Amino acid sequence: MEYGDLGVSPIVSAQANSTPLGGCTLSPGVIAAMSDAARYHVDMDRLARAAGEYLAEATGSEDAWPVLGAAAGLAVCVAACVAGTDLTSIQRLPDAGGRPAEVVLQKGHSISYGGAPISQMIALGGGRTVEVGSVNETLPGHVAGAIGPRTAALVYVTSHTHAVHRRQVPLADLVAIGREHGVPVIVDAAGEEDISRWPAEGADLVIYSGPKALGAPTSGFVCGRADLIEACRAQYAGIARPMKVGKENLMGLLQAVKEFTATTPEERAAAQFARMSKVAARLEGLPGLSVAVVADESGRAIHRVLLTVDPAGAGRDARTLAREAAQGTPAVHLRDFKMHQGRLEVDPRALDDDGEETVVARLTALLTGDAG
Repeated sequence: MEYGDLGVSPIVSAQANSTPLGGCTLSPGVIAAMSDAARYHVDMDRLARAAGEYLAEATGSEDAWPVLGAAAGLAVCVAACVAGTDLTSIQRLPDAGGRPAEVVLQKGHSISYGGAPISQMIALGGGRTVEVGSVNETLPGHVAGAIGPRTAALVYVTSHTHAVHRRQVPLADLVAIGREHGVPVIVDAAGEEDISRWPAEGADLVIYSGPKALGAPTSGFVCGRADLIEACRAQYAGIARPMKVGKENLMGLLQAVKEFTATTPEERAAAQFARMSKVAARLEGLPGLSVAVVADESGRAIHRVLLTVDPAGAGRDARTLAREAAQGTPAVHLRDFKMHQGRLEVDPRALDDDGEETVVARLTALLTGDAG
């Protein structure tokens, strides 16, 4: 069975590894690990615990546990903070009963997971979201003032493309507040490439996505304090049951982490810069397009091609250019987080050589009228 048998066409993602676009493409090593895993039965609890030990070592955490993805990870982490390891409480969720269940969230971190609000993931784990501050300013006093006997956790979202970080409470301050009040801090680091940074900065639980940065199939993991990871593990007798990770995806995740940690951020950045410089050179001079290679604004080891669209010269604005690129065959999806500024980007993380060629050819055809 192939996509074409269903009337569905593969696309080229120049906007990185995006869940709506199928996560990520997999390396030969990851595909081989998944294929090998599919050939055998295995004790899943033993496999997951062994995987947790491997992931804990990779992240420098006390313990870790695989989850189905970042959204599932948040629901499981909240459930762990609300219900702990008490079986009756676990199997009552998402009804928290009389247990503390308020989850404090900065208003600027109230994101959605591809359209599903973070507050709903919190609710699945039995939590009740308490938003504090404003989108353009949240102060430590807003967070501390919201903590009381009903507080179960504080949540911090690292994403620089979705969450607001300007004039919000930084993680170091949030951790200090959590320590002072005895409240655990959960960090959603779904797309982060530094998988040891956030546990080292004092977060009690950290959530990573498998596909977004690591090159893994649909999966993820949580890491952090051993007692809280044990509570996460216990949720598989409750709300985490429909969120379990299959053996194939789990082994694919571990292989992806192995491959990812075998290279340094500096090596990945240098390789991306070289690739994107070549792409930029081929796009330079197209009508209405100003081209530059830029580093990720959050400091991650990512280099992209920034395309500034001049509507007069290009004959269309950035929004129209992105739409036209996505209407071709194969569809090309450009990174559009700066589209409101008249800018688009080519992100290298989901592109192979053929994908880069397709992006250059499509933009050339659209802006010059030359489809040859």
